[in-house]
Amino acid sequence: MQKQESMTVRAKKHLGQHFLTDENIAKKIADSLTENNYDNVLEIGPGMGVLTKYLLEKKPKVTVMELDSESVEYLNDTFPLEHIKLDTSKEKFNIIEGDFLKKNLQETFKKEQVAIIGNFPYNISSQIVFKAIENREFVPEFSGMFQKEVAIRIAEKEGSKVYGIMSVLTQAFYDVEYLFTVPPTVFNPPPKVDSGVIRLIRKEDYSLPVDEKLFFRVVKTAFNQRRKMLRSSLKSFDLSATLKEDPIFAMRPEQLSVQKFIELTKKIAKDNS
Repeated sequence: MQKQESMTVRAKKHLGQHFLTDENIAKKIADSLTENNYDNVLEIGPGMGVLTKYLLEKKPKVTVMELDSESVEYLNDTFPLEHIKLDTSKEKFNIIEGDFLKKNLQETFKKEQVAIIGNFPYNISSQIVFKAIENREFVPEFSGMFQKEVAIRIAEKEGSKVYGIMSVLTQAFYDVEYLFTVPPTVFNPPPKVDSGVIRLIRKEDYSLPVDEKLFFRVVKTAFNQRRKMLRSSLKSFDLSATLKEDPIFAMRPEQLSVQKFIELTKKIAKDNS
């Protein structure tokens, strides 16, 4: 018991992580995976393995990636027993000690499709999403728990005050669904805010009909001054006077859907050619 308490304190201090203690919530998160079109599941930050054991009951091969060495030791000590209990082979479960943000997913999974899941540390959850987007060719599905306001931001549509860079860049490649809210009482230590579970399913066509780097730059530049009209916030693109008169440049970034941002990027690319 003393060992588990020290791990949760250290996780809160260094990793920004709160360990889930509610078995029903853990099962609901595991069940959010569709298991369609992939054989591998990667859990980020498994901690004491409360979610891991429900993932092991499913068909895919499960890999967990954990930065904390004490958690890795605990997982190694605990889950060989789970293999016997669940009558699964050792090939189904793999523990990697390391930082997800520094790992090469293509090398780790040999370019096979892998779904990502986890109770994500609040302080790096946005970075985890962006890395999944960068590796979208290999990540058909992404499901997990975030700070509620971050989960809402990712899932939100245009017209909302919280619709922003993460919303557009995620929804350009994935269909996002907000699944359910989780209260602080089911964590140790309890956070000061609610959490939210979302699921991302990669679009059938996840390529952009515009230059990707330009699209990312347009979105980020527009939202850096989100209260301004686009003709003002996008000044750095050296827009022609004619293009500035296009009605779209009288809009603010939160008014534009993903498709409108694609159209905007096309207009800027043509103007600069």
